[in-house]
Amino acid sequence: MKSYTNVKDLGNLQAAVKEALEIKKNRYAYKYIGENKTLLMVFFNSSLRTRLSTQKAGMNLGMNTIVLDINQGAWKLETERGVIMDGDKPEHILEAIPVMGCYCDIIGVRSFARFEDKQFDYQETILNQFIQYSGKPVFSMEAATGHPLQAFADLITIEEYKKKARPKVVLTWAPHPRALPQAVPNSFADFMNEADVDFVITHPEGYELDERFVRNATVEYDQMKAFEGADFIYAKNWAAYKDPNYGKILSTDRSWTVSEKHMAVTNNAYFMHCLPVRRNMIVTDDVIESPQSIVIPEAANREISAQTVIKRLLQDDK
Repeated sequence: MKSYTNVKDLGNLQAAVKEALEIKKNRYAYKYIGENKTLLMVFFNSSLRTRLSTQKAGMNLGMNTIVLDINQGAWKLETERGVIMDGDKPEHILEAIPVMGCYCDIIGVRSFARFEDKQFDYQETILNQFIQYSGKPVFSMEAATGHPLQAFADLITIEEYKKKARPKVVLTWAPHPRALPQAVPNSFADFMNEADVDFVITHPEGYELDERFVRNATVEYDQMKAFEGADFIYAKNWAAYKDPNYGKILSTDRSWTVSEKHMAVTNNAYFMHCLPVRRNMIVTDDVIESPQSIVIPEAANREISAQTVIKRLLQDDK
């Protein structure tokens, strides 16, 4: 594995989950792998879980870790070719990336969708520039169209908590005051379509995701019908994907907020969310504070998903 951007990079998914659960039993068993190696984490956007869990994962493997905050602790970077650089960005990313590669062995990149240019976002321009020009293994710490570390952690969590071999997993849209990228739902769909689950996506009309990620999932526009008999409910907001509304908020309908009424029609389902979560917009207090809420164990597994990915990158780079 030379890079990690989607579920296919893991190969056999069942084997990857098994490896992750073994790592969780002894997080320091492979500390020798990262000895005298450096992990560089590059953030174009804010982070809490990703920053902490990925840095901890690198340390578990014996790595030195460097965190670089673009636009805060570094020069602002121009990302597009052909631009006359007479503005507030004194350095181009195409010089910055190979320089970064000189100082590390693996690079993690976090760069959200801008909602300015759909093609720019969905070509994963920034992430792919790192893959092309750094000369080092690169993994996504959330990009414009995917968050594969989160989705891998989600799958690990489902594997730990499922009560039957093939659970029903529902990804539900929920309202939010801001326009959010499709990265988390895209990657969650990407993983669930490859896992042994009954996967359903529910959202208002107009919030259809890219078909590359939806694939074989059942799409149900009636949220309550989608929730019936569910074993896991994964709530997340996303902005519109389809043109001409890309990046726009089409609805703030509070009836889609996950409440006890919604959870009552499930099979005593577990509630999941990637965090941070806007309470009483995405989910009510009662649901997220209930015994069936597994958002904290889910977040804890971010360390395990990151460690599994970094371990594989280190092993394959020899």
